[in-house]
Amino acid sequence: MLKTKRIQQIQEYVFEHESVSLDDLVSVFEVSKNTIRRDVQKLVDEGHIKKVYGGVAVNHVKLESFNERQTRNQFQKRLIAKTAAQYVESGDVIFIDSGTTTLEMIEFLKDKSITIVTNSLDVIVKALPFDALKVISTGGYLERETQSFSSFNHANPVKNYNFDKVFMASTGISISNGVTNSSPVESEIKETVIKRSTKVFLLADHTKFDKYAMITYCQLHEVDYLITDKVDVSYQHYAKENEITLILAEE
Repeated sequence: MLKTKRIQQIQEYVFEHESVSLDDLVSVFEVSKNTIRRDVQKLVDEGHIKKVYGGVAVNHVKLESFNERQTRNQFQKRLIAKTAAQYVESGDVIFIDSGTTTLEMIEFLKDKSITIVTNSLDVIVKALPFDALKVISTGGYLERETQSFSSFNHANPVKNYNFDKVFMASTGISISNGVTNSSPVESEIKETVIKRSTKVFLLADHTKFDKYAMITYCQLHEVDYLITDKVDVSYQHYAKENEITLILAEE
């Protein structure tokens, strides 16, 4: 079996079983323990799995509270948001996703005459003082951890909107698992707005790469613009191959 195919199958096996011992992997894939260790280390380095005592386990990204996430990398998030806001023009109808980076966009949009559709309670509150911003809430169930509105209802509240641009957030990003999120109910709205937009912007600081969460809401190649502060060369190559405009936010 080719090494790349074996590594992929090891990843799938770990995902299926949540956690496995190295001895189990040796038995299932019929290779030496040293080979398994090398294969596992590659998956660990890529952020797909993590080492645990005697074996490996799925590296789920924990669903942190909004306030916990907001305190990290504030300078980079603000810089990314400022860069993203430059692509918004007066008259645009945009979607702003729930997220600590996307929230920062409001400060740089406040003087533009635009319509904002959002599932974020914080975006709504932050936009209130600015008369130029017309704000439409998706409504639905309020998730307190993420301070966002979502719904299990198949009558998705944004399915009939047409967006000029959508500005998306993510818990984790990887080439293999795509753009991911920790909340299943939030992901339904994310999936829909991606399909309803002319241009998809993904805002993510460097800490989000090579990580993944529970739900993939779109593949990375579905993104039109990727705005970040720093990115590995593998993502630069991927962006070029898939015609994604990669933008590095700078002062």
